[in-house]
Amino acid sequence: MRSVGGFASDEERLASRMATHWTNSSETFALLLRRQGLDPDAVDDVTRAWSAFQEFVQTDIDGIEPAEDDGDGFSVQCGRWAWHDNRPALAFTRQFAVRDESDRDDGFGQTQLWSVELVLFFSDAPAGADLDATAWSTGMGFDFDPIGPQRAAALIRTAAVIATLPHVSAVWAAIPVGSSLRLERAD
Repeated sequence: MRSVGGFASDEERLASRMATHWTNSSETFALLLRRQGLDPDAVDDVTRAWSAFQEFVQTDIDGIEPAEDDGDGFSVQCGRWAWHDNRPALAFTRQFAVRDESDRDDGFGQTQLWSVELVLFFSDAPAGADLDATAWSTGMGFDFDPIGPQRAAALIRTAAVIATLPHVSAVWAAIPVGSSLRLERAD
């Protein structure tokens, strides 16, 4: 661990923790992107972003419902979305269910869905990425396997599906022109 004057930086302390609270999850993902040499606001390499995402979805997050209760999942999507100005995009998303703090005493414990999403933008659809012909978007669906070997296997399956989709593979091989990383309410 690197330190200045014998003290760990905030980022090093964050990285050394076993789990992070869900409200800090986007900062954790940003740190993992930086470890890959990427600026979270200007990601320019899909493969390194995918590596950071794989590590992020294997990171324990505190304050969320268990994966087996669909409380912690991930997805990959590719397409054009109106809320992103219809630009070609690839999105890596981790979604969690969080118990609503205001309902703590009611016994029913309603949950809210939150997501950390990294969206990579492309200037135009890369060759072979006929996104207009894929209707609205292509998604790999949400996977809710628990962290560990089961989630690692799910990531491998996701990568295998991506390899069979020429339009997603074409976007994957292109250079993003921008990106956006955010934590936002998903329900």
